[in-house]
Amino acid sequence: MSRVLKVAALAGAALLTRRALRGRIARSPLWPLPALETPVSGHSPRRWLPALIVSRTEPADGVLMLTLESPELPPWTPGAHVDVRLPSGLIRQYSLCGDPADAGRYTISIRLIEDGRGGSREAHAQLVAGAEVPVRPPRNRFELEPSSSYLFVAGGIGITPILPMLREATAAGADWTLLYGGRTRASMPFAAELAAHGSRVTITPEDEAGLPDLSPLAATGPDTLIYCCGPAPLMKAVQEAAPPTTPVHVERFTAAPAAGTAHPFTLELHRSGRTIEVAADESTLAAVRRELPATPYSCEQGFCGTCQHRVLAGEVDHRDTLLTDREREDSMLLCVSRAKDNRLVLDL
Repeated sequence: MSRVLKVAALAGAALLTRRALRGRIARSPLWPLPALETPVSGHSPRRWLPALIVSRTEPADGVLMLTLESPELPPWTPGAHVDVRLPSGLIRQYSLCGDPADAGRYTISIRLIEDGRGGSREAHAQLVAGAEVPVRPPRNRFELEPSSSYLFVAGGIGITPILPMLREATAAGADWTLLYGGRTRASMPFAAELAAHGSRVTITPEDEAGLPDLSPLAATGPDTLIYCCGPAPLMKAVQEAAPPTTPVHVERFTAAPAAGTAHPFTLELHRSGRTIEVAADESTLAAVRRELPATPYSCEQGFCGTCQHRVLAGEVDHRDTLLTDREREDSMLLCVSRAKDNRLVLDL
């Protein structure tokens, strides 16, 4: 074989090897270990997945329901939520309210908040059928635990994470009841669908009957699990009405109230070589952005994860509702979390 042919053969073999290697790595992020059907690393919470809006409806006054489809959408379980990136770049979080059995399809519902921070207004105005919207893989800090009995409480748009829970509880043959309140009957999404469950569901529009009657909570037995999603006053009332020995699982729309009084602390930015004093009445994010104004952020409520950064030293007072216990070991969300003591060192 001539020298030219040998060189060509070697080059071709190298090209095929590189392609095979790329394919092997793509099939298993843990390569050279054996490929797994579901990689143990899971789906990166930072990865944006393109999804197509295939349906837009209005299940109630001021409520927009979107169905998103993509073969890249991973499976989810009742109680999960997703980050959605709006056309302006804003990131908002919405509970999945469809059926987990519908592979490659997510359903979300968005309440229009006229005096909010603008995300819902943008969603209602610009998210239309046929448009593409990026979403992050689902997270779930509101998991439905197995039980033979449940009592669900929902307020307004808080019904969205509860819907798939009802379907799962029904499929499992569990005994369950739902207390569902809202400002008006017309503003309560899925009320007609839920009414089909008969006496299991109590629907209470405030303009007709006042606030929901929470007295059934006091009679719950030790085997009944309570799940609640809605405005903060409703969740507080549910927690107060439930028996002391019965845990109440809640899903918040806003950041949890701060525990105790915030205090000032010193923040060191390791890579930047800067030291910042964080005042008691300002967030860690605001203090960092004084020195590093390009630091990214979005929700400012501890939901989206945009401002997550690595912690090198110090103990964190975690006030978010997003990070897992493992993530909290070495990172924090700057928008809501603070130093537990007097000093933190960040990898910034």
